[in-house]
Amino acid sequence: MDIVVTGGAGFIGSNFLNLLVPRHPEHRFINVDKLTYAANVRNLSAIENRPNYRLERVDIADRDAVRALFEREKPQIVVHFAAESHVDRSIVAPDAFIETNIAGTFNLLEAFRALPKGYGQLFHHVSTDEVYGSLGATGLFTEQTAYDPSSPYSASKAASDHLVRAYHRTYGLPTKLTNCSNNYGPYQFPEKLIPLMLLNALEGKPLPVYGQGTNVRDWLYVDDHCEAIWTVMHKGRVGETYNIGGRSEQKNLDVVHAICDLVAEAKGVPSGELRALIRYVQDRPGHDLRYAIDASKLMNECGWAPRESFESGLRKTVRWYLDNPGWVAEVRSGEYREWIERNYATRGEGPGGKR
Repeated sequence: MDIVVTGGAGFIGSNFLNLLVPRHPEHRFINVDKLTYAANVRNLSAIENRPNYRLERVDIADRDAVRALFEREKPQIVVHFAAESHVDRSIVAPDAFIETNIAGTFNLLEAFRALPKGYGQLFHHVSTDEVYGSLGATGLFTEQTAYDPSSPYSASKAASDHLVRAYHRTYGLPTKLTNCSNNYGPYQFPEKLIPLMLLNALEGKPLPVYGQGTNVRDWLYVDDHCEAIWTVMHKGRVGETYNIGGRSEQKNLDVVHAICDLVAEAKGVPSGELRALIRYVQDRPGHDLRYAIDASKLMNECGWAPRESFESGLRKTVRWYLDNPGWVAEVRSGEYREWIERNYATRGEGPGGKR
């Protein structure tokens, strides 16, 4: 079975492929990625030479390129990770979020809808809990929670979710949709909270915390998320939405404290020395107070549950960044972007044109 995975060189997508390509040699995985700043093909070095894996450099916002790819590959399954995902970037420059998250999803749905009979068996859309807006001190997001996005990022993801549901209801496309809580783990680009704080703590740099650090997020280890997606793909009901959460609510400040403690342990220094690096900075506009996921529908219908606690997952994450300084140095220095352009500038051009 041919499976197109969009955004497979990004954080969650690369973990998904690293987990499943070796496990399922009977499937062919086609990684479709624009290779933007947060994507990294070196995340996939362990599987790049496997016969059931291939990378296609394609921008999903390019309708013609997407259509040509689907006509050529005729996938049975699409797993759609590709998205601009950083809230702060969406506030400063929302254009790319509209183009990729909304127009890109539309292009994929149209190409999927045009597939010949017998192909196009499942379109799985990966989304976020941010589409629901903000919770108060109590309560949980369920699949029935009304959408109330607060940022250009979450609004663009909400729009893409609505498109996926509309294509199921209007055209009968076989779709499934998952909304996940905050992911963390290996290969996460260091603009996000956990890797940013971890790497700054290692280097003795300030640890900027929005407001007073009281905003709450539900944290989900990335491998648990990937297992949940694969489970929904095989056991979830067509046309349904499933929330995926880690059952681990944490205040942002508590997350930073935990990172300081683990890094201090690794460096052999007092934890207070790193906690002293915390700097409270002006809160970002529209900063949602609290997210919390009710994943009982997924657990009850599909039998999934997270394996990692926040403590065990965070320890694994810190250890991965400590063990991979070369990856960190390349990403932070810009050397990786230069390598991408040298090695991928002309790849994918063939009889069918730009891929």
